[in-house]
Amino acid sequence: MSNSALPTVNQTPDAQLDLRGTPCPINFVRTKLRLQQMTPGALLEVWLDPGEPIEQVPDSLAMEGYPIEAVEDRTHYFALKVRRPLTSS
Repeated sequence: MSNSALPTVNQTPDAQLDLRGTPCPINFVRTKLRLQQMTPGALLEVWLDPGEPIEQVPDSLAMEGYPIEAVEDRTHYFALKVRRPLTSS
């Protein structure tokens, strides 16, 4: 049976957080707080402005142990997909 080869990982976000217009480091703090409220393994999509927010927030989250799954350029903002780890960091 091949269904045990790889666990199915949900790529559809479990929650979205619109932080467009939110300055650094508040957007990082709000993202981290939202992730801590989610169940382990859940996927959060965060909308961030270009420039400092999309440059700083993913790096800060990665340093805290949150896996970055994707960064998508969506014309006037970026969609960052970050997963809450299965083990608490």
